[in-house]
Order: sequence, then structure tokens, then C-alpha cells
Amino acid sequence: MDIDVRGPRFGAAVTTVVLAVVLVTGSGWLLAAQAAVFAVGAAAGVRNSPYGWVFRTLVRPRLGPPPATEDAAPPRFAQAVGLVFAVIGVVGYAVGPQWLGMAATGCALAAAFLNAVFAYCLGCEMYLLLRRTLA
Repeated sequence: MDIDVRGPRFGAAVTTVVLAVVLVTGSGWLLAAQAAVFAVGAAAGVRNSPYGWVFRTLVRPRLGPPPATEDAAPPRFAQAVGLVFAVIGVVGYAVGPQWLGMAATGCALAAAFLNAVFAYCLGCEMYLLLRRTLA
């Protein structure tokens, strides 16, 4: 199923804010909540993730039709990559070392920021590279 290209960018913008707050506050609980968002996006697709629902029901109706659509598989893979980094970060914040939580959160933040600001989805590019390599 194809998705509106603006949806993942919206989700990346919200994720960028959440992860920045995690880095500033050191909140493992907030990172765990973001991990849950990533898990839903990876399992059910970005359209059905909490940020996807907000975009679909509150934001998109005010924007009009999408300028383009994209395959949902690469952003879904990107959510799984984000989940891995978030889980590693939660472990770092919960049991240590603290730097592990910060580093994993920082990596996820960098990827979300690239997508939100420059429309460059690092996880999506990884997906496409893996598909070409395995094909």
C-alpha cells in the first residue's frame, strides 16, 4: 500500500522533538514511549502508528491531496531500525552505561532529523540497499 510522502516526514518531526527532549532530560521512560511508537510503526505500518494516525486524521485533511505517494515498506523498515536504537537507548538509561542511552538516542535523533528537515530517510535508504544486495 502506498502512503502520503508527507506522513513519514511529519512523524520524523515529532520523533525529532521527542528524542531531543530525551537527550535533554535523560528520560528513559520517554524513550521507552518512543520505542513503543516505533514498534507499532514497524509491526502495523507507519500509517497505523500513533504519529501516522495524528497525521492522517488531523493534519492531512488540512493539507489537501498528497503531492506524491511512496511504498510503505521502506518507512516501515526505518521504524524497525528506530526501534532497535530506542531499545538499546532504554537499556542504557535503565541499567547503564548512561553514555549508551545517550549515544543510541543521538543516533536515532540524527536519522529522524535528516528525514524531518531534508526528506532523507536513512532507514529507507538502508532498506533499498539491502533489497538490491539480496536480489
